[in-house]
Amino acid sequence: MDTDHIFIISGPTGSGKDSLIERLGRRLPLQRIITTTTREKRPGESEGNPYYFLSREAFDSSVEKGIFIEHSVNENGAAYGVTSDELNRVINQKHRIGIWQTDWKGVQSIKRLFPNISAIFISSPLDVLERRIRSRDTLKDESYFLERMDYTKEWLKHTDIYDYVVKNEQGKLEQAVSDVENIIRTRTAFPSL
Repeated sequence: MDTDHIFIISGPTGSGKDSLIERLGRRLPLQRIITTTTREKRPGESEGNPYYFLSREAFDSSVEKGIFIEHSVNENGAAYGVTSDELNRVINQKHRIGIWQTDWKGVQSIKRLFPNISAIFISSPLDVLERRIRSRDTLKDESYFLERMDYTKEWLKHTDIYDYVVKNEQGKLEQAVSDVENIIRTRTAFPSL
């Protein structure tokens, strides 16, 4: 499998990875690898945007059938994974950069299967991550924030599995986007980039 144009972009909640990917898409021809999940759809989401949605039973059945190339259970108890068909869909788009967004557990699985895929960790200071989480989930109770921060601290213990670390400091998103763009341009042999 030719995965030279696939890049993992990963980071804890509040790291700004979604904003970074959205801005990066204005500079490079990106194609997201769409993850399948068992979590509930949120307002504004639809099938394939930003996930494919399955019941837990259907997901587990797909795992047993070997449909997923990798999968894991997130801190919220929901299962997430990428099917072989989805990965092949993006791999076959030769003039686009595949972006694979996953948590640290997914990175471990992917790097075992495809060690040549570059994994980029999007980092922010812990206090900034907490402020961002609290500002966007204002209706949640304190136990939710404590759980999220515990998972974030666990995530930060695994930065050594990444090939690159890019800091997304408060107010410096464009610098982080440029840093990721430079990594991709350096690692990609596409003549169009």
